[in-house]
Amino acid sequence: MKRLLKDFVNGLLTIVPIILVIYVVFKLFTFLDSILGNILRPYMKEDYIPGIGILLTVAIITFFGWLSTQYLSGKIIKLIDILLERIPLVKTLYSVIKDTFNSLLGEKKSFSKVALVEIPNTGMKSIGFVTSEEIEHFADPLKDHIAVYVPQSFQVAGFTFLIPKDQVTILDVKPEDAMKFVLSGGITSKSN
Repeated sequence: MKRLLKDFVNGLLTIVPIILVIYVVFKLFTFLDSILGNILRPYMKEDYIPGIGILLTVAIITFFGWLSTQYLSGKIIKLIDILLERIPLVKTLYSVIKDTFNSLLGEKKSFSKVALVEIPNTGMKSIGFVTSEEIEHFADPLKDHIAVYVPQSFQVAGFTFLIPKDQVTILDVKPEDAMKFVLSGGITSKSN
């Protein structure tokens, strides 16, 4: 009976991660394909091939990226950008989305430095990610501080702390490895 239970647990440990990854990839593929795929399906009917929606989405995004580098269309996109940044309520949402995408995909990537911060008066330390090293424009008393995002384990939520620069130690760790370590609650402590 113990052997049977051990084999069952080994089966769970082997198959559940595989099934969950396949499920998440399938759902992500289905979602991305449906963005433009739902528009194409009525016209293509039986000729529609799953994945065309993703290819069309990538092509359109690439086309708009190219347009943004052209003189006239770049000016129009910049005008739309300025307009969105002036509309009440919309500007908050737009700036958060724009800044988040720029920090993840832009030239000055956030989350590229792993930080070790000490929790005051506890002796405990936490791993975070430097999101901004220049926050004095936010508030003058913060000119010697940096923004460090500390994610919570087993979820994507977290806290942004504004910490004096001299109290932050930058670790020589790949951000991906640090994120796996934090999100797994320390379970994943080795890098692959």
